[in-house]
Amino acid sequence: MRILMATMGLDIGGAETHIVELSKQLRAQGHDVAIASNGGIYVPEIEAAGIRHYCVPMHRRDLRCMLRARSLLRKVLRQEQPDVVHAHARIPAFLCATLWRRLRFPFVTTAHWVFENRGLVRYLTNWGQRTIAVSQDIKEYLIQEYNLPEGRISVTVNGIDTQKFSPDLPRDGVLAELGLNPDRPVLCHVSRMDQDRALVAGQLVELAPELDRAVPGVQLVLVGGGELLEELQAQADQVNRALGRPCVVLTGPRADINRIVAAGDLFVGVSRAALEAMAAAKPVILAGNEGCQGLFTPEQLAPAQAGNFCCRGFPLPTPQRLLDEVRAALALEPARREQLGAYGRQVILKQYSVHRMAQDCLEVYEKVRQRRYRVVMSGYYGFSNAGDDAILQSICQGIAAASDQVDITVLSNAPGLTQRMCQVQAEPRFRAWRVFQALRRCDVLLSGGGSLLQDRTSTRSLMYYLTVMGAARLLGRPVVLYANGIGPLRKPGNRRRVKRAVERAALVTLRDRSSQQELRAMGVKREDLYVTADPVFNLAPAPAQRGRELLAQAGLPTDRAFAAVSVRAWPGVEGFSQALAGVCDHLRRAHGLEVLFLLMQPDRDRPAAQAVRQAMREPSWLLDTPCVPQELMAVLGQAKLCLAMRLHTLIFAARMAVPCVGLVYDPKVDSYLRELGMPAAGHVEDFDGSAAADCVDRLMADYDATLARLRDRSEQLAQSARENERLLLELLERRDRA
Repeated sequence: MRILMATMGLDIGGAETHIVELSKQLRAQGHDVAIASNGGIYVPEIEAAGIRHYCVPMHRRDLRCMLRARSLLRKVLRQEQPDVVHAHARIPAFLCATLWRRLRFPFVTTAHWVFENRGLVRYLTNWGQRTIAVSQDIKEYLIQEYNLPEGRISVTVNGIDTQKFSPDLPRDGVLAELGLNPDRPVLCHVSRMDQDRALVAGQLVELAPELDRAVPGVQLVLVGGGELLEELQAQADQVNRALGRPCVVLTGPRADINRIVAAGDLFVGVSRAALEAMAAAKPVILAGNEGCQGLFTPEQLAPAQAGNFCCRGFPLPTPQRLLDEVRAALALEPARREQLGAYGRQVILKQYSVHRMAQDCLEVYEKVRQRRYRVVMSGYYGFSNAGDDAILQSICQGIAAASDQVDITVLSNAPGLTQRMCQVQAEPRFRAWRVFQALRRCDVLLSGGGSLLQDRTSTRSLMYYLTVMGAARLLGRPVVLYANGIGPLRKPGNRRRVKRAVERAALVTLRDRSSQQELRAMGVKREDLYVTADPVFNLAPAPAQRGRELLAQAGLPTDRAFAAVSVRAWPGVEGFSQALAGVCDHLRRAHGLEVLFLLMQPDRDRPAAQAVRQAMREPSWLLDTPCVPQELMAVLGQAKLCLAMRLHTLIFAARMAVPCVGLVYDPKVDSYLRELGMPAAGHVEDFDGSAAADCVDRLMADYDATLARLRDRSEQLAQSARENERLLLELLERRDRA
């Protein structure tokens, strides 16, 4: 493979050493490796290993510097023509991503650390097609903070070259070079001397006089460069003058860390530097800017691995704690120190070899190099509508679960929001050139899901979706109508247009039988109209605990059952709010249910919900906390009953096995209630509150049987929904073979 690594720089640092060792190992296995970075102390080492280096200043957020780096990186990519681009750190990954859109190279990133995730900095983050995390806790961080799908993240190790870091290396040469006494104990520490990394280095310099009293003649070797180096050097000089000997030696950045570590008797530090010291069979005190775990022993292995040997979750180091740890470690019998060192090396040999790290990366490279299908999704996305957001997320997750060979680009009203929510590429849906470019690069246009082909809201909306479909056909790209709800279509011209579009589509899947019937009524003759189900039936909810937290935020009493109510604004429904208020009062009086209003599209639903609440005589509650679809599902999962206008509130309830009653404003609601086997309380345009209350009473009287039927039907629809992905993949594979 031709592999291009992109990183900020190649000076001393754990991530930098990781990249150097990985690149050298890949080169040793026969791969052609190049590195683009701002340069640094490791450049001669990688060039000696046969790895090309390109100087690209990807180390600063300065706009002018980033634009220059992007231009240089583009030239490198065109010259190298890599099979895989592997970016490390935020700025290199962001710059690679801006070029990936056009050049479409296989693109991998590695997360070496957790870092700031607020404000504009978040928009500099791109995790590529697949992401490698250097520990399990970083993987969990990526899932939690960036909503990365778990299946897109692989975990590797900070691989160590156990021949380079070995207990067999001599120590006398380095000690002589640094002017140290080989007969007195040597403590080593390696880190960047920056504000966010040098806590332990500063404390060791501060402690040096006390350490000398506790362990006479002790010598400290601190390795690394950074913004605090001069300040620490001045403090060390003062200590050395006071003691009358070289007690604290700051070497600055060095590439021969293996020789430094070999010269020591004890190592203090974290992360990769600690693993390197373990490979050299040195006893290690784990302490750094994120915590202090203490002397590494067999009992400490599991918690050390949980934090990637960075002490995350442990108390921060203090001078007294460090003094106690160092004094106790150096007081151990030589045989015990040797035993701890040997154990550490065995851990590295078994679990942290550079060979394993390279193999982990090669497996990820192969996944992104496989033939990937490019799908463009067109729908009502990016409008902060929980129902359509749920459709989008469930389609993306369903396709990802079915195949890792599909790249998705979404046409969205809010591309940034869509990218963060679903971790897919997104383009602005109203920027004609960007839409055209996305269609030109794709293998198939996926139109859906939802009720896109209808003219009840407007003909303009219908024409938008038909125009996108027409553009795809002009470019020779097949169109898939994916889990669509069809209609209502009242204008004859619109019915003819939709009929023509459906007959020309490469694949048509429909979310309900009434949509199939509507197409037959239009004169659509094709036999392959697949009735599946709404993709949301396979969307996983947030944890139940999150649902309870949101209910508490809404102020809902914790000891009372409740009914969830979802309404939306709709023209021509005078008197509906007052009639529905009576039904909600009835729920509380007759059935003891508190009433909680949910907002599926807050800006549009809030006024309608408030109108009903104001007309009620009984108290009610409103969940006005911004929620993602999975959180709304978790809330609904706690409910006894759901009363809703919004189609996807009903689908969420069915997905969570909560009996529901529909308030019909559109044929799609009535149609899906029939699919679910759930009752309708009437049409909102001629709503009868008494009849609706009777409908609720009948359901509650037959509650257990209704719940059992709904559970069975929900599972059937979940299985049917999975047919959408299967049929799509069959189409892609069939076209690929053609």
